[in-house]
Amino acid sequence: MEHQKVLKNPILPGSYPDPSICRVDDDFYLINSSFSMFPGVPIFHSTDLVHWEQIGYILDRKSQLHVTADCVIGGIMAPTLRYSNGVFYMITANVSDRGNFIVTASDPRGPWSDPYWLPDVPGIDASLFFDDEGKAYIVGTRQDKSSDGLSGRQVIWVSEIDLERMCLVGPRPTIWEGALRNAPYPEGPHLYKKDGYYYLIAAEGGTEHFHAVVVARSKKVFGPYEGYVGNPIMTHRHLGKMYPICNVGHADLVELKNGEWYAVMLGSRLIGGYHKNLGRETFIAPVVWEDGWPVISPGTGKIEWSYPAPDLPEFKPKAMLARDDFDEDKLGMVWNFLGTPYEDFYTLKDSKLILKLLPRPMSPELKKISHAPGPGSENAERVSRDGTEKCFSTLSFIGRRQQHIRFSACAKMSFWATSENETAGLVVMQANNHQLRLERSMEAG
Repeated sequence: MEHQKVLKNPILPGSYPDPSICRVDDDFYLINSSFSMFPGVPIFHSTDLVHWEQIGYILDRKSQLHVTADCVIGGIMAPTLRYSNGVFYMITANVSDRGNFIVTASDPRGPWSDPYWLPDVPGIDASLFFDDEGKAYIVGTRQDKSSDGLSGRQVIWVSEIDLERMCLVGPRPTIWEGALRNAPYPEGPHLYKKDGYYYLIAAEGGTEHFHAVVVARSKKVFGPYEGYVGNPIMTHRHLGKMYPICNVGHADLVELKNGEWYAVMLGSRLIGGYHKNLGRETFIAPVVWEDGWPVISPGTGKIEWSYPAPDLPEFKPKAMLARDDFDEDKLGMVWNFLGTPYEDFYTLKDSKLILKLLPRPMSPELKKISHAPGPGSENAERVSRDGTEKCFSTLSFIGRRQQHIRFSACAKMSFWATSENETAGLVVMQANNHQLRLERSMEAG
């Protein structure tokens, strides 16, 4: 009897939040938020939805991505990946720079273009939708103004976009305010078209315990949209805080060639109580359509640890790097910087990773998101008169995502201090203010 292939959750373990997926013929591509890490927006490939291989980063050049180490949760939020007429599009917001932008590529492995900035696109979580009528639309979030002119609550809006000129055209109506009355944080919107309806999939409730996926539909892209009476179509908030998978939401749907549907979404695994050390990870679940509405994880209504896999060609990815002896001439794709590396602080030589000490500590203090303009924007060349002091301080840090609840790690290190304030070592970092550091220091002399 042939062994049944299984989808095992999470399909991308570790900090891979806000997944977005698209299919091109027999190939699936998936991307995630990268916040303040550089390179930005990891991109994965699969043919069976079971096994995934990272094929690169979409934002791998300094001209594409300005982020700082001031706040781990700054930078790139909720990217969307779409494909149309031979071109891949990625739209996202860099909240540490100039906001929303689009990059394009003919090959998902790159190179990807420099950003096309979208100054007339407000908010976060913008998504692209290509209609079968040949037009492209952006659906995103914004703060609608109240009657007194002050900022009101967050809503979801839609507009046509001219991708030749990279600008919005026509009306920009609000189409959704949430499934629940006064729903907090309607966000993460995506549009799809099926059987004559435009479907809006969105998140609400915030990205923590009350996170949820909701759906609405309309015969016209600009609405009005009718909310599903069965909303939310996915949440774990009713399962209690100690259920082992929590924070589930922010879904993106994909249709297979045979007409089957799946949803990818973020969730977190609990560790030792109500702790989410691994951050938000990527999960998957089957989707069926009943009476014109999507049902995620039919039969249980919650994310399961496994599902029968669809009948797709088997994909054999390259094994992820578990040990690195730094024998190559460049860092492997598992490694990341915190903030854009504006200074050359590392080298690979003689099977060693050599890090240069920089006058910036792994600060335990939580700082505000930096909105300083990046190197490609106005007033970007910020150096002191003697040309030595740079505006954006670089952190001498290279790290990789923790992907397992239980793991061991070791590193052979040589370190010589020249002052009492110099330290080096290992850090387990969940956020700016949640760190476990093993540091070595020496008295000068």
